Amino acid sequence: MRKTTLFKQLINAPEILLLPGVHDVLSARIGAQAGFQAMTGGGYSASATLLGQPDTSQLSLTEMADHYARICDVIDVPFFGDGDTGFGNVTNVARTVRMYERAGLAGMFIEDQVFPKRCGHMVGKDVIPAEEMISKLKAALDARQDPDFVIMARTDANAVNGLDDALHRMALYNETGVDLLFVEAPRNVEEMRRICSELDGPNLANMIEGGATPVLSIEELSEIGFAAVTYPVAATFVVAKAMRAFMTHLAENGTTIGYDPDMLQFEDFNEIIDLAGLRNREETYLDYASGLVGTKPGGSH
Repeated sequence: MRKTTLFKQLINAPEILLLPGVHDVLSARIGAQAGFQAMTGGGYSASATLLGQPDTSQLSLTEMADHYARICDVIDVPFFGDGDTGFGNVTNVARTVRMYERAGLAGMFIEDQVFPKRCGHMVGKDVIPAEEMISKLKAALDARQDPDFVIMARTDANAVNGLDDALHRMALYNETGVDLLFVEAPRNVEEMRRICSELDGPNLANMIEGGATPVLSIEELSEIGFAAVTYPVAATFVVAKAMRAFMTHLAENGTTIGYDPDMLQFEDFNEIIDLAGLRNREETYLDYASGLVGTKPGGSH
């Protein structure tokens, strides 16, 4: 089954889909080994990892597509990507979809912020006219080669114009035929309930620790009616805290001694990155070559 088809099935399944956010190939590999059915990676964590910068539209389309291609190359589960504002007008949106499909993504989302966008939980956002966003979504849907490639519409209008406008916009976006709906940054459970009860389609919840939306359990989100939930930056926050603690320890002590309980050891890390599998593949090809040389006239055996 194609990853796109599987991802669409997971979105539409009765059970809520848990999507951990990862920020690089290593974290994606660890997430896949943990047994997640699908994963995602947004511009916030990518900007932090690749640039050491906030999520303010600094990464280009080609940088993001290359970032996603490296991740999709090493995992077998569907991966959902961040299309930001589509990197321009409808022409740019169509190119974004084509490049993201080639990168191996199972789907992507497009948002209605004004470029350059900001993280959805930052202040100072603004949104484009609904008509402009509708044209972008239509261009995205028409550009995809695989009809199961999931297109999600995101609106940031709640923080700008209020929930009524956000719901009105999303109802219009839904009419284009998008596969998943995302009203960013609801401020309380009541708003979350309105989103799921008033919109006719599967909705995604976005859990940002310390952000504008209350962080709820997966059971609570399922009861409210969300089809999927993502924790897009939690892993990045965990890594940043651990890295800061380690670097402080090393700077103060001049050694890693004493930090061992909080570290993986050499062989443990090699198991995560599958060094043994790589060596086995190399030996398989060498054995094949040795056998072929040994059976050919003029061979060394």
